[in-house]
Amino acid sequence: MNALLNLDKSLFRLLNGRWHNALFDAVLPFVRNSVTWLPLYVFLLLFILGNFRRRAWIILYSACTAALTDTFSSTIIKNLVFRQRPCSDPDLAGQVRFIVSYCPISSSFTSSHAANHFGIATFLYFVLRPVVGKWAAAGFVWAGLIAYAQIYVGVHYPIDVSAGALVGILTGWGMFRLFVKHTGAVNREELLRH
Repeated sequence: MNALLNLDKSLFRLLNGRWHNALFDAVLPFVRNSVTWLPLYVFLLLFILGNFRRRAWIILYSACTAALTDTFSSTIIKNLVFRQRPCSDPDLAGQVRFIVSYCPISSSFTSSHAANHFGIATFLYFVLRPVVGKWAAAGFVWAGLIAYAQIYVGVHYPIDVSAGALVGILTGWGMFRLFVKHTGAVNREELLRH
């Protein structure tokens, strides 16, 4: 276990310290901020409302996915496994490039940002794929960018965001399975408005 944690810290030093540039320093703190993504959330809401027959269920299941991933990550896992964040870890004192306004005091494991965004990306990927095709995978790029930003700004280790992503992917997939069982919507014709 110590070897894995040491590898995690080494990878963190690489992603947070060595691979930095002025553009990322300016942009990535905004990428991890949920307010930045409000226009995307509004667009997705309007897109779903305007195009999908089962729009209310898609919105409800999306909200439930976010609530579940947040509960799993923030309430359950973080209370079971406490891990100091890199920005407050004495082993990394003077080595962390901390570029946001505060260092959260909650456990670093798992990343709730990663869990929430990968959960939504996974659920919407499966729901939207029959309609928008390969573009549905763009949600994973979005979630991955937010997860990477968490490491870059100094608030999470790579294992934290990887575990958060796994929690999100599993929850999003599970919610999609429930959505299909509940609505029976599995193809383009059943999903789109008539």
